[in-house]
Amino acid sequence: MIKGILVFNNSAKPRLIKFYEHYPEEIQQQIVRETFLLVSKRDENVCNFLESGSLIGGNDYRLIYRHYATLYFIFCVDSSESELGILDLIQVFVETLDKCFENVCELDLIFHVDKVHYILQELCLGGMVLETNMNEIIARIDEQSKLEKQEAGITAAPAKAMTALKEMNLPQKIKDIKLPDLNLNLRF
Repeated sequence: MIKGILVFNNSAKPRLIKFYEHYPEEIQQQIVRETFLLVSKRDENVCNFLESGSLIGGNDYRLIYRHYATLYFIFCVDSSESELGILDLIQVFVETLDKCFENVCELDLIFHVDKVHYILQELCLGGMVLETNMNEIIARIDEQSKLEKQEAGITAAPAKAMTALKEMNLPQKIKDIKLPDLNLNLRF
């Protein structure tokens, strides 16, 4: 089971933090600091698996990571997960981000955090891997984008109606209405 997913840059600035167990904020910050220290001091040509340290759960948990350009993608998993499977999952996550953002960079993770979380939820939910097929994930993201566009059209409808009313110039139209002269003699 996946216990947490961390993405941070070379300066230890977190860009995505997702824990599948509750930790107080102080412990989460300690985990990020400790994880960065463990991962960043490793040489580029060593194994991408290491023991997670004392904060996340001790010896039963491993950190599996990949370093792409300026970002570290780190998954903390228990012993039931396959290290190579998680490395492949990281690759699918990064390729999906790359396809969605056309050459993903750190700024995409900052300014489109909602979309990044949505992609991550399509990949895994509650610490369990849901989908590893990038084409299926992209299809779900495209469906979500279509729904967002439809909702944008619905929410824009009142504004469009008001614009149409203003363009109609209703006060002038009311003045221009010709009513027949009703000359009624009423007697009481």
